[in-house]
Amino acid sequence: ISSMTTALTTILGYSAMSGVIGGGGLGSMALNLGYQRRMYIVLYVAVIVLVVLVQIFQSLGTHLATKSDKRLKK
Repeated sequence: ISSMTTALTTILGYSAMSGVIGGGGLGSMALNLGYQRRMYIVLYVAVIVLVVLVQIFQSLGTHLATKSDKRLKK
């Protein structure tokens, strides 16, 4: 579960970076609307959404990993 959480957050980061080189998605929106058209609020919101998504995935993954770990049960 821990590895799946790491993979999920890595994929989220890669998908945001792929938007910069033409892959579409949240990274493309942040670059095209936020940076190039100087709508910086769009850029900031996109970054905040990405950070919140990573935090949710990490928290959920950590919670599931500790719940399923047999070594921690008494």
